[in-house]
Amino acid sequence: MRYLSTMRFALMICLLPGVAHAWDFTPTPVCSLSHSENAADVRVTYDHSSRLYAISIKAAGGWPAASAFSIRFDGPAPNVISTTRHQSDGQTLTVTDAGFGNVLNGLEFNTSATAFTQTAAVTVSLDGARAPVQAFRACATAPVA
Repeated sequence: MRYLSTMRFALMICLLPGVAHAWDFTPTPVCSLSHSENAADVRVTYDHSSRLYAISIKAAGGWPAASAFSIRFDGPAPNVISTTRHQSDGQTLTVTDAGFGNVLNGLEFNTSATAFTQTAAVTVSLDGARAPVQAFRACATAPVA
């Protein structure tokens, strides 16, 4: 009998899903949208005090110096966004701007995003991003008391 209980427990553990790589939204201290998976950690923020959006992508392989940075969104609403106004500390690449409509649309309405420079690239899944992106939009546009 004990053997069957142990086997059932072991089978139940084996059937549990693996680590989920979810998109998460938090409203404080700034509006934040984050996602982590093996290829990269992505964080999008909006700070009401500065009125600036930022996206930071920490890549497992790092970000060598590059003159341009782009994000390609693949799925039902494909788009490519590029800039030369990015910063990199080697591991993390960051872009800051006063408007992020195209980035948020890309995250919300597509299935994957590939961040890339001339010499490095990472692709992340956008599965489950829609609701957290919608909450992020509401946070970013909410009146501040």
